[in-house]
Amino acid sequence: MKILITGSDGFIAKNLIMELKNRNYGELLLCNRKTKPEELEQYIEQCEVLIHLAGVNRPSSEDEYYIGNVKFTEHIVNLLKEKQKTIHIIYTSTVMNSRHITYRRSKQEAEEILNKYARQSNSRLSIYRLSNVFGKWCRPNYNSVVATFCYHISHDQKIVIDDPNARINLIYVDDVVESIISCIDAKDHLGVRYIEVKDIYQTTVGEVGEILLSFRQAQRLFEIPSLEMPMRKKLYSTYLSYMEPEEYCYELKMNTDERGAFTELLHSRDFGQVSVNIVKPGKEKGNHWHHTKVEKFFVVKGTALIKLCHMITGQVVDFIVSGEKMKVVDIPPGYTHSIANIGTEDLVTVMWANEIFDQEKPDTYYEKVSSKDS
Repeated sequence: MKILITGSDGFIAKNLIMELKNRNYGELLLCNRKTKPEELEQYIEQCEVLIHLAGVNRPSSEDEYYIGNVKFTEHIVNLLKEKQKTIHIIYTSTVMNSRHITYRRSKQEAEEILNKYARQSNSRLSIYRLSNVFGKWCRPNYNSVVATFCYHISHDQKIVIDDPNARINLIYVDDVVESIISCIDAKDHLGVRYIEVKDIYQTTVGEVGEILLSFRQAQRLFEIPSLEMPMRKKLYSTYLSYMEPEEYCYELKMNTDERGAFTELLHSRDFGQVSVNIVKPGKEKGNHWHHTKVEKFFVVKGTALIKLCHMITGQVVDFIVSGEKMKVVDIPPGYTHSIANIGTEDLVTVMWANEIFDQEKPDTYYEKVSSKDS
């Protein structure tokens, strides 16, 4: 399949092209401002699907709306007519309540040109009316409030919100890409149809700003923010893509003593804390219990003897685990427990706790694990 994509250097196009390549979608014919007229003519002649993403949405003068959105669409249609092409056309337009009236009218006129051609040529036409698409590779300080906020917040710059209560509908670029690819594959319609992306997130400009600011604060605390809601998860992925690369690597505090080391790796108020524990050969750690806190121990290197003793019954359970076989040991509340290195190399264990350690309420009480013979 040969797919022509106009506006190939744009935000949505970059994401779409990468995923089409991931899925080995035949030959991609890419058209942008650098494409020569004769190249575009060849692409039109060859293509089986046309994804028309090109357009002007932030011009230096309003005349550019007409030239970029209407005249270019008209030019493409004339080439299609000249080549007598009957193909599937996918067009990204804008919502009809767009505040930018001239932009909206230019996109609407382009829709009408494509509509007319589709009816006359018996071609399939799929139209997306999008607004506020966000995600990686979107240009900040251009036409996306999310991209602008992400850039400024990740660079510790102030964001300006004129009306925090202003309503906004957000669409994630990966959801747009997935829908377009499904549209390419669909064979269930003729004529013209309007397609809505499945997931549209209704929010306010103020809420978006608050969420993105909370991500920056979480970074400073070495925390993973709450990502349970799909919109937050997608905003977080977007936010990280705007950070400067040197911030992707950062140092953690390693607490050391004669027994080894302990480093808190991840914190989240939703899922708790992940740490890396190192025990030197012949050394032991732990010998404490919790009322409510629960943990999981996962040895990734070395050999460990993990002992649990029930605080009421005195029953002791021993587990010998090593990095050679993937095993997890659950540490329930009410059991005092210890972990000893019984090997000849450093014992490295990934530990998860269901809550972040709180110095004021540690829920950690010293108690030596008794042996079975005691």
